Amino acid sequence: MSETRAAPRHAAMNQFSVVDGELAIGGMPLSRLAARVGQTPFYAYCRRALTGRVAELRAALPPGVQLHYAMKANPMPALVGFMAGQVDGLDVASGRELRVALDSGMAPAEISLAGPGKSEAELEQAVAAGVLLNVESAREVRLLADISDRTGWSARVAVRINPDFELKSSGMKMGGGPKQFGVDAELVPALLAEIGELGLAFEGFHLYAGSQNLRAEAIVEAQRKSFDLCIRLADAAPSPVKTFNLGGGFGIPYFPGENRLDLAPVGANLAQLQAEASTRAPGSALVIELGRYLVGEAGIYVCKVVDRKVSRGHTFLVTDGGMHHHLAASGNFGQVIRKNYPVAIGNRMDSMEHETVSAVGPLCTPLDLLADKMELPTAKEGDLLVVFQSGAYGMSASPRDFLSHPQPLEVLV
Repeated sequence: MSETRAAPRHAAMNQFSVVDGELAIGGMPLSRLAARVGQTPFYAYCRRALTGRVAELRAALPPGVQLHYAMKANPMPALVGFMAGQVDGLDVASGRELRVALDSGMAPAEISLAGPGKSEAELEQAVAAGVLLNVESAREVRLLADISDRTGWSARVAVRINPDFELKSSGMKMGGGPKQFGVDAELVPALLAEIGELGLAFEGFHLYAGSQNLRAEAIVEAQRKSFDLCIRLADAAPSPVKTFNLGGGFGIPYFPGENRLDLAPVGANLAQLQAEASTRAPGSALVIELGRYLVGEAGIYVCKVVDRKVSRGHTFLVTDGGMHHHLAASGNFGQVIRKNYPVAIGNRMDSMEHETVSAVGPLCTPLDLLADKMELPTAKEGDLLVVFQSGAYGMSASPRDFLSHPQPLEVLV
């Protein structure tokens, strides 16, 4: 049943302007953008939003702290190429991502490769390129030594540490306790000795305690503990530490009741750590590695309403997109209790007519759900449904071949 008043808006929708009742991305009204793309569904990423987020971070962080983009959040080549001009370095998680990073124009010296289970081919690819390798096991160290001996190419290495603490209130905990990531802190001194004996070029440490954290105090605590741990382990390093990569974990608000991360305490803490590093590890630099926080709010997912179905009094908007394109929005990418992402009818942003509906995709599974019993402007066939907060872990993290429907496109606007 439709009602007459504006449907509620999530704060995420304020990231973009509204022109003549339509959402505008990069200044272009959504219906015209859809025509320019040539099909639905598609992802659109906004250059203005990306630039604005980097500028916001630069203003909050002390000068000299290096800002790296973690490509796993969104490896679209055009976006990576744009971000390469905005940040100080790129962090990749596979050989394929490494090729994209190298094509972006970022200097190889400012690219790093992380991830457990690196293949020998990936390790040789990285050594040949001259990028920094965040080693995660003794096996990787020995393979790198063999590659260096065989080729004559110098392997640049940092040790990824699995710390003895966790990032509190994080969406996914990637450090602390038994983990497949990094080297347990208590085993690092022995590995550092082996790195020295094998003649590898040691440069620093890398930690990534967790992700999607909206509590500044938790991030501050994790960065402090990470830095102190690195300083202790530096005593066993075969050469002076050049970089302390303290990871990221900065979250963005997806759901009602979530507040934006307060950057001020994080910046103040990093300034303190930077001052300590200047005396405790002269010549070293602090690195912050962010993915979702840089790109997540700059992207939207757009699909078309192809049918309106009423089943026993409830209205379903059936779209040409769904969980195969945007697994996270369907609630099947780490959510324990499913919650709706911010969603809108992008060509009816000023509509006063609204109704409670569910938006679903074309797949033959009840998991294909983009919005569940959500208040939206009253939509018709042909209208454009928009999922916000879609710039990170969207297309690349989704099972796009599931049920063999057409693939979405991606554009940078």
